[in-house]
Amino acid sequence: MARLATSGPHVVPVTFALEGEVIVTAVDHKPKSTRRLRRLENIAADPRVSVLVDHYDEEWERLWWVRADGTARVVEEWPVDSLTAKYPQYREIPPDGPFIVIDVHLWRHWAALPD
Repeated sequence: MARLATSGPHVVPVTFALEGEVIVTAVDHKPKSTRRLRRLENIAADPRVSVLVDHYDEEWERLWWVRADGTARVVEEWPVDSLTAKYPQYREIPPDGPFIVIDVHLWRHWAALPD
């Protein structure tokens, strides 16, 4: 699970897959109040986004985060292999989009303990 930040600011949790330097996430079958999602409108207006993945642990020496900054685009079709490989729920009901495809330009990370 990660958090996608678009202009606004607007932040939402998303499932995702990493394909090289590209992050892909999908609008899936989970219940939503509308299919006209603010994240899609924000990307159309300003494609600059950030994705943050973090790990919390009560033992703070195990804390870490990774942030990817990039440019997003919304596409109606995308191969779902990486998403179905990562999420068993998508094997049952594959996402049919739209998809957010993010070309990552900058990676930042931090960990309480060195690698």
